[in-house]
Amino acid sequence: MIYADESKAKYKDVNIEDEMKNSYIDYAMSVIVGRALPDIRDGLKPVHRRILFSMYELGMPFNKPYKKSARVVGEVLGKYHPHGDSSVYDALVRMVQDFSLRYPLINGQGNFGSVDGDPPAAMRYTEVRMHRITEELLKDLDKETVRFTPNFDGTLMEPAVMPSVLPNLLVNGSSGIAVGMATNIPPHNLTEVVDGIIAVIDDPELQLEDLIKIIKGPDFPTGGSIIGRDGIVEAYETGRGKLLVRAKAVIEHQPKGNREFIIITEIPYMVNKANLIEKIADLVKEKKIDGITDLRDESDRDGMRIVVELRRDAIPKIILNRLYDQTQMQVTFGIILLSLVENQPRVLTLKRMITLYIEHRKRIVIARTEYELREAEKKAHILEGLKIALDHLDAVIKTIRSSTTPPEACTNLMLKFKLSEIQSKAILDMKLQRLTGLEREKIENEYLETIKLIEKLKSILASEKKILGIIREELLALKKNYGDPRRTEIIETQTEMKIEDLIAEEEMALTISHTGYIKRIPVSTYKNQRRGGKGILGMETKDEDWVEHLFIASTHDDILFFTKSGKVFWLKVYEIPEGSRIAKGKAIVNLLNIEREDTITAFVPVKDFTAAKFLVMITTKGVIKKTSLDAYSNPRVGGIIAIDLDKGDELKEVKITSGQDDLIIATRKGKAVRFHETEVRGMGRTARGVRGINLGKDDIVIGTVVYEKEGTLLTITENGYGKRSKFEDYRITKRGGKGVINVRTTSKNGDVVAIHAVVDDDELMLITQQGTMIRTLVKYIPVLGRATQGVTIQKMKGKDKVMDVARIVKRDDVEEENGAAALPDDSAPEIAGAADEETEGQE
Repeated sequence: MIYADESKAKYKDVNIEDEMKNSYIDYAMSVIVGRALPDIRDGLKPVHRRILFSMYELGMPFNKPYKKSARVVGEVLGKYHPHGDSSVYDALVRMVQDFSLRYPLINGQGNFGSVDGDPPAAMRYTEVRMHRITEELLKDLDKETVRFTPNFDGTLMEPAVMPSVLPNLLVNGSSGIAVGMATNIPPHNLTEVVDGIIAVIDDPELQLEDLIKIIKGPDFPTGGSIIGRDGIVEAYETGRGKLLVRAKAVIEHQPKGNREFIIITEIPYMVNKANLIEKIADLVKEKKIDGITDLRDESDRDGMRIVVELRRDAIPKIILNRLYDQTQMQVTFGIILLSLVENQPRVLTLKRMITLYIEHRKRIVIARTEYELREAEKKAHILEGLKIALDHLDAVIKTIRSSTTPPEACTNLMLKFKLSEIQSKAILDMKLQRLTGLEREKIENEYLETIKLIEKLKSILASEKKILGIIREELLALKKNYGDPRRTEIIETQTEMKIEDLIAEEEMALTISHTGYIKRIPVSTYKNQRRGGKGILGMETKDEDWVEHLFIASTHDDILFFTKSGKVFWLKVYEIPEGSRIAKGKAIVNLLNIEREDTITAFVPVKDFTAAKFLVMITTKGVIKKTSLDAYSNPRVGGIIAIDLDKGDELKEVKITSGQDDLIIATRKGKAVRFHETEVRGMGRTARGVRGINLGKDDIVIGTVVYEKEGTLLTITENGYGKRSKFEDYRITKRGGKGVINVRTTSKNGDVVAIHAVVDDDELMLITQQGTMIRTLVKYIPVLGRATQGVTIQKMKGKDKVMDVARIVKRDDVEEENGAAALPDDSAPEIAGAADEETEGQE
């Protein structure tokens, strides 16, 4: 119910849905037109336009003294903009800040905030006046060039738009959120914009690809770099696009101390410098970025300078790329070229924006010319009257003297000399000094010049070409007076340095201790020894710690880390700290977001994620699952589920397969089953899996291998024994069987700890609980029957046990260590407990 007539106290029924709709539309249009969006013609929102007009009325040009900001704000509030004083002052402050506007419109004196996010001083402390370039916005405002509208109470008039020689919307940009729409127009370089507008004036059919060669892209007041041109082209073509904006940084070498520094001199537009520095400090504190030893802000009035001091062994470009990736040193700037066109919001292309600016300037030039023509014609009319008076001077004087009052004299002159009222009044107002011969000549010359001006103005109005020529000349003058070099660099293609390009590709031995410390060491650190060698120390460990895992990967590989709980995490090999041969390494919890009670059980080096390959997972209870590799290409920081496990089960092994391979699953008690991979159907990432092997009492799975035609199956036991067997010795069965004897386990050789598919040229690394590591060639390990115990591979000291074994791919630069404890090539292998092949436990 809406109250309709207060005097008669009557009501009328109104549909509430219609009333809500109409009220909301009225509100939305009020915000769109009257508050949030800039006008395409002058690039100003109402509050900015009113601020500048108030300063214009107060007489505050660039060459006059400053006045208090509070004076301007009060003028705006009282006359044109009845809103909050803070909103008006905030708008005024932004027009002062040289880090917010590419070409500031107001010249401020005092504290107007900083790029660190410091707030401005109160308006009673600061002072302002217009910048010189602002005159190009207000120029010809007094020549009836724009429409004036009543203010909020109808007592004053204000301009609906500024004449704006300056293409303000493009050079200074604008941002705002209206109802259901938003605008985000980036600033541009004045020189480029002027050249682009002139090019469109000269060739209205100019294509976008040619226009972009002139207006290369946004030019932010804070500089920085735009990476790639695709986003620019898309924005200029469609009105919407995204830019990748990056800080500018250089790497400086400090000979003293042999240190490297990253010096940040420019940051992306609208990024808070203090927050950026704080974010970098937090990343260092949280150990998400390693290698930064000091961080300080050395910025001053001469410019920005953020110093990031690096550790001696740090690679500057790697850290710089991580800063780009994890901080606001690199941001996405979304472009929305939306503005008001005839009071309606429109998303515009670059060409359309320029065309509308040219149309606006044409209307302004025409209106100005018409005004000047009217004034010139008035002046010529008066001068014609003065000429008549001078030609009949005696008669004019006699007529004036014979009149009793000025109005009578005016009437008499009009009647006698056929003059207009304006001409008669001009004669009466004429000073006596103009009766001299020299002054008479000046009037003659002035009249002739006025006649020429009238002819010129009429010719301008009659020729669109001349109107465009005037616009062109004004733009060239604007460019000459205010044009400056571009600040933001545009990098044609994304030249982000890939970290792989900075790191030599080489194989690394990665070790993980029982308590969760990881490191990488170049494989070349370990020279190969013959079978039976004692090995060298591969990692320092505490009494309660020992090395549990060892695997080989290239520095350029991705590593998928699988935990016993069935989750997967992602890491690059080069992101794993490199340590010395005996170094402890770094805690995995500092590299991966692994839960405290979880541990890593499997590792898979991946060069390329592809749907053509699969990840095959085996659990300790013999469950197997196969999933497409690309399902694991984007793990989150907190990890993702790799397999759904039964209670009490753990993920043991993960392999990459082609989808058509044979698999062998081996157990701790020396059993193995071989079946074709097609026996396992492809499943989703979070699926549970199916039975892969039927385990005996107290038995668990210790690993799986993928069949290699040219290879053999290597089996290593905990007491340092090992052997190779032919794959053909393991007949193909169905998955889920009990399997056959893989190795006869006894108290001498112990339980099985690892199996691998190997060839003669392969190398192995074995590591024990106490951290002793040995590297040897596979060819030194004999090929024996499937049910044998094997030969001595590594001699154990005391109660030490083999914990893990890794296969090293073939390398051409392996050198033999001189004097290493080794058996000669022709030594007879010590075959421990060889027995005839048995088929015990076969299905």
